[in-house]
Amino acid sequence: MEVKNFAVWDYVVFAALFIISSGIGVFFAIKERKKATSREFLVGGRQMSFGPVALSLTASFMSAVTVLGAPSEVYRFGASFILFFIGYTFVIIFTSELFLPVFYRSGITSTYEYLQLRFNKAVRYAATVIYIVQTILYTGVVVYAPALALNQVTGFDLWGSVFATGIVCTFYCTLGGLKAVVWTDAFQMVVMIVGFLTVLIQGSAQAGGFHKVLEESTNGSRLNILDFDADPLRRHTFWTISVGGTFTWLGIYGVNQSTIQRCISCKTEKHAKLALYFNLLGLWIILVCAVFSGLIMYSYFKDCDPWTLGIISAPDQLMPYFVMEIFSTMPGLPGLFVACAFSGTLSTVAASINALATVTFEDFVKSWFPNLSDKLSTWISKGLCILFGIMCTSMAVAASLMGSVVQAALSIHGMCGGPMLGLFTLGIVFPFVNWKGALGGLLTGITLAFWVAIGAFIYPAPASKTRPLPLSTQQCVPSNVTEVALPVFSSRPAVADTWYSISYLYYSAVGCLGCVAAGVLISFITGHQSGKDVQPMLIRPVCNLFCFWSQKYKTLCWCGVQHDSGTEQENLGDGSTWKQGAESVLQNGLRRESLAHVAGYDPKDKSYDNEAFEKITYF
Repeated sequence: MEVKNFAVWDYVVFAALFIISSGIGVFFAIKERKKATSREFLVGGRQMSFGPVALSLTASFMSAVTVLGAPSEVYRFGASFILFFIGYTFVIIFTSELFLPVFYRSGITSTYEYLQLRFNKAVRYAATVIYIVQTILYTGVVVYAPALALNQVTGFDLWGSVFATGIVCTFYCTLGGLKAVVWTDAFQMVVMIVGFLTVLIQGSAQAGGFHKVLEESTNGSRLNILDFDADPLRRHTFWTISVGGTFTWLGIYGVNQSTIQRCISCKTEKHAKLALYFNLLGLWIILVCAVFSGLIMYSYFKDCDPWTLGIISAPDQLMPYFVMEIFSTMPGLPGLFVACAFSGTLSTVAASINALATVTFEDFVKSWFPNLSDKLSTWISKGLCILFGIMCTSMAVAASLMGSVVQAALSIHGMCGGPMLGLFTLGIVFPFVNWKGALGGLLTGITLAFWVAIGAFIYPAPASKTRPLPLSTQQCVPSNVTEVALPVFSSRPAVADTWYSISYLYYSAVGCLGCVAAGVLISFITGHQSGKDVQPMLIRPVCNLFCFWSQKYKTLCWCGVQHDSGTEQENLGDGSTWKQGAESVLQNGLRRESLAHVAGYDPKDKSYDNEAFEKITYF
């Protein structure tokens, strides 16, 4: 295809994004130079407010995968993608009310510390390794996606763009730590919204107005949103998106180190919850922008699809190609859109690098070298940021082989995030599950999720299940481009049209439910965990919602764990009871000093803050 190069103003706008992002890192490196501790570097001193954290969460998970991939999904499969708002809502509720309180009140830095407190070191290390693999794979996808966009619209060298992205992210993450990541994310979130709005306004004008966009989308079956077909092999239906999407995103939000790390950096638990709920509003806004961008793009190309015609080589190039078409006479705006795509990537990659450095430092380095000084700890943390920056950037090479960026990204989260969600659910919801059940459940969930995902990669689901909507080239100008025929698979095993064809949004559910079922079964076979050995702070009394009429049944469901409100508040506030038990378990652990009565608990707000954690020292 003919590349439409950037004008001078496009380069200016695009370069400004990198300069400002790097500048934020330099600012916090100078501002926080007198607070050079690993705690300050990794969790911002636990004194962040909810506003920037909410923007940071939205920017990190609404990455270039959303900016580029979601509109092309709507273009090809219809606006049912909007149903993700249901999944997002359930995810935020479960995260803020079920998972966050446990992580926040325990005073941990790495979410995988919880697994050692609840089970043992073996479970913690297994989960940490899986998380590291998952995050490096996912980050490779989100680094590759905008580099592809830049290559498509400007002719920049693809891999030069990849490495430039990795260098800038690693630079400001290493210099400024979590505070630089959060505040840079907040800036990049604004850039993403502005970029989307320019596309929506100009695109709808070019397509003949918003009313015409809706009319043509309806005629093209793009607005057939509510499909209640329960077939799990269908790619996008009400059930696959709302149920499968909830499992997938709960694995991303509920137990993901990148999310929880920013939540526990908030100064109170109330601020952490507010950050999640305000983040939900941001998720909805970005989702609506992405869906309407896809509809406008369909209306614009409805009679001449550039992908079918062979002008572009992949569906994920549709959005940047569309932007260069509608802004061809408006220098600067193509650069704004590419900055929008790169904003999502920079925020995601920086958050991932920071989270990877945190779990590696907390779960491995401190465990092996418990007597590190603050200065040395900070330098090791910075070194880990550089190491993971290099690894994540290098993984982008593999991402070029993964097909659709949306499907690749959510598949990775499903393969690893689902079993991890199941593991934390076993620990928090099921008091009787022992470490053998937890480890066995994790391995079972990983095996099932990888089996179905790898099988689907080798044997893609047939069009009868994915059901792409029709695209037309009837009014295209004759072109010399030859349409590339899709490969035809001559032989497929029977399992390819059943198990391997399951919707990619169910991968997480398969891994999670497989983990929970195997964990419960193995725990009963090997002898369930005694309730008196489980600290109440590590459990959430979910069964109280279903056994509210009977104290007897509530006690029975908690298998001997002391979960009454008085004991729970005393343990959570003072911290002495559970931390005494934890000292023998958490070897790199927490040394309890004298804490004030109910330290960190504000009865007026009914919320916990980080005051109690100021007196917890690591050695």
